[in-house]
Amino acid sequence: MTLNVAATVDGKIDTFERLGAAISSAADRRRVDLLRAGVDAVMVGGRTLLGEDPRLIVRADDVQAQRVARGLPPNPAKVGVLSRPAELRLDSRFLNVGSARIFVCTPGDVGEDDLAPLRARGVEVIAAGDRRVDLAVAMGRLAECGIERVLVEGGGSLNFELLRLGLVDEVLVFVAPLIVGGANAPTLADGAGLPRELAIAVQRLDVEPWEDGGVLLRYKVEAR
Repeated sequence: MTLNVAATVDGKIDTFERLGAAISSAADRRRVDLLRAGVDAVMVGGRTLLGEDPRLIVRADDVQAQRVARGLPPNPAKVGVLSRPAELRLDSRFLNVGSARIFVCTPGDVGEDDLAPLRARGVEVIAAGDRRVDLAVAMGRLAECGIERVLVEGGGSLNFELLRLGLVDEVLVFVAPLIVGGANAPTLADGAGLPRELAIAVQRLDVEPWEDGGVLLRYKVEAR
């Protein structure tokens, strides 16, 4: 599993407004397109899904064509992690833009009345855990559905839980030449946090300065 974010110099992946502020550069958006083209699925958490309504598709026609030439669908599958799936609008871009297989991971105690509208739209529901999604179980069930290479695109709470559970192999960070501040602005990893003795160690693999002023960082997550 690869975790990918665009962050400001002060470590924020969005502003305090949490409206999905544009942090990536044009070159970084192209990089993300190529990343999406090389995976089985793109995953986001509930706050990102409901607040930003991402499309999670391969945007460039030539990159889509490369997938099709390899015998793959034009877009990877979309995966949303939602504790309350009834909050997902049926007219959302996540559900309606781009031809792609769609999964929603929910807690096992979500009622069928809340899931039926999604199933009717062809969404594949993965129920795992009670009250909150058991991400380890959900990832196992996604693998059973042929979803093994997953690109995670936030937000901070989902990132933290996946890292805490040891499910992430690699972290990619595009550091944009911006500072936005904000004590409540989301970061790469939010959630409950860890004490120093339990901090997740990463090994730097590459540092790539870009002409647009940004820097691409690549880390391997050490086994816990």
